[in-house]
Amino acid sequence: MSKTTPGPTADGTPVPPGEEELGAAGSQLSTAPAETAVPGSFGGSRAPGLAGRLAWTGRELLGWARWFWRQLTSMRVALLLLFLLSLGAVPGSLIPQEGTDALKVEEFKEAHRTLGPVYDKLGLFHVYSSVWFSAVYILLFISLIGCIVPRTWQFIGQLRGRPPGAPRRLTRLPAYTTWRTAASPQEVREAALRVLGQRRFRAHVAGDAVAAEKGYLREVGNLVFHFALIVMLVAFAWGQLYKTEGNKLVVEGDGFANTLIQYDDFKSGSLFENDDLVPFSFTLKEFTGTYERTGPQRGTPRVFEADVTYSVGADGKERKATISPNHPLKIGNARVYLVSHGYAPTVTVRDGKGDVVYRQAVPLLPMDGNITSQGAIKVLDGYRNAKGESEQLGFSAFFVPTFAGAGQGTMFSQFPALDFPVLALTGFHGDLGVDSGLPQNVYQLDTKNPKLKQFKDDKGEIVRARLLPGETMTLPDGAGSITFEKDIKEWAGFQVVQQSGNGWALAGAVFAIAGLAASLFVQRRRVWVRAVEGADGVTVVEMAGLGRTESARVPEELGDLAALVHDKAPARTDPDPASDSDPASDSDPASDPDPAPDREPDADTPVPAEGAEKK
Repeated sequence: MSKTTPGPTADGTPVPPGEEELGAAGSQLSTAPAETAVPGSFGGSRAPGLAGRLAWTGRELLGWARWFWRQLTSMRVALLLLFLLSLGAVPGSLIPQEGTDALKVEEFKEAHRTLGPVYDKLGLFHVYSSVWFSAVYILLFISLIGCIVPRTWQFIGQLRGRPPGAPRRLTRLPAYTTWRTAASPQEVREAALRVLGQRRFRAHVAGDAVAAEKGYLREVGNLVFHFALIVMLVAFAWGQLYKTEGNKLVVEGDGFANTLIQYDDFKSGSLFENDDLVPFSFTLKEFTGTYERTGPQRGTPRVFEADVTYSVGADGKERKATISPNHPLKIGNARVYLVSHGYAPTVTVRDGKGDVVYRQAVPLLPMDGNITSQGAIKVLDGYRNAKGESEQLGFSAFFVPTFAGAGQGTMFSQFPALDFPVLALTGFHGDLGVDSGLPQNVYQLDTKNPKLKQFKDDKGEIVRARLLPGETMTLPDGAGSITFEKDIKEWAGFQVVQQSGNGWALAGAVFAIAGLAASLFVQRRRVWVRAVEGADGVTVVEMAGLGRTESARVPEELGDLAALVHDKAPARTDPDPASDSDPASDSDPASDPDPAPDREPDADTPVPAEGAEKK
């Protein structure tokens, strides 16, 4: 019998001795693309003249483009881009971002005069919208698509085909066993088909052997993992482009409608349009907060929820809901989260004639965990001083829900609940500067404004007062008064988030984990069962297995399968008549009938499984 001369592989390297015997049996256990060497010149020989130069240039450009595409779509480059994407997200977590908190960005630039301009040029203050982050993101997206599409078609082709036939020498495979049986070759092959089918192998008869394959779930998991990554990337990009996020402070009894002018601050993606906002409105009926009274957890919130009534659309039916930190209100694509809480003391301001010019619950911002709060009360219209001149009033307010008591040396709250509320006020009059056209914080007074003066008494001392609920501070020179009413309301801070693609991102994450688990724990393997009639008329059974990588599971599984086939076609136990007449046959292995007549004497060298390390 003539021997087959091994040919070179696709990259031009010779096939190691013995591996050519596997042929198609050891191929296509994976759809991973073959590694390509660094290219040389793709243009070949250059013909003379302009036409030859143009043709050579075209071939060269096309060759380099193909090489670059193969590198971009390789798994190595995809992993590198994924690592760069993760690395690029680090400064986005550590450095203040303009899209999240522009004030902190300005504070960082003021505190770091050298690093600030450098970070700004590198786009580190807006990492996720920077050019370099977007470039890595897009390249990763292209790499995954370019890698998955051809592998998917290749895998579909493998599913539509049949497991390859048995190699000529099964003894070269890493897992091998053989025995002789009285059953006919046809009976052995039928028994093998039944056993392999029961173990969920795809099996068929190819020549004198049964070829079977199992473990396609490994490649399915690999493809599902990469498809899931693409879904997650698309969902993330879609969500960022159409995302909206706004904050609104609502006092008990007040309401909110989901329109741009209603927000205290608002951020959105680049493709957002006003019509994308979900049409709804709600009213804060009551905020409930209870706190731990004793122990090391004193002051920790126990109940923290807002009772609201809401409606969807212009004519929607009014419904009730309770919003808590872990249970947002879900309306269509929007989520309403409860993020903060504070107090809004009700104050009444009267002019010198005793007429009410201002009565409102004024929200004050917390400064600590015990809700020590501060803010400003601004009377912009309707007030006239004792001379009948129109003025504006302003009061710096400092509120504590639980006062430590006079003479205790502190004005900070001792507990977040309304146990002993006290409001400290300092008054100003004149022009608050709200009509200057410059932006102004509604919770602060611009005390540096030269047109704004503090109230002072006859002795030239600043007029200030510490009021209990129901008490009044009288302004000097008949300027009026301000009363701290007993009605102390609470306010809640809500964050309204509208982001598309969250469901897709979650589904992608779940499928990515499932696919990764399948690709790591499922092994693709092949099994062959050859049954041929020996020279003495006895059937010789050979079984061999091959996995994508070296693994102890393949020999163990082959042993289990061989035991099941052996039960159907047991080994012969009767003595060989030839052994009685020829004693030398017991000591000379060469005298035994050859179970595979075409096996060569040097065929006992095993061939490693695909992917195993070769020396």
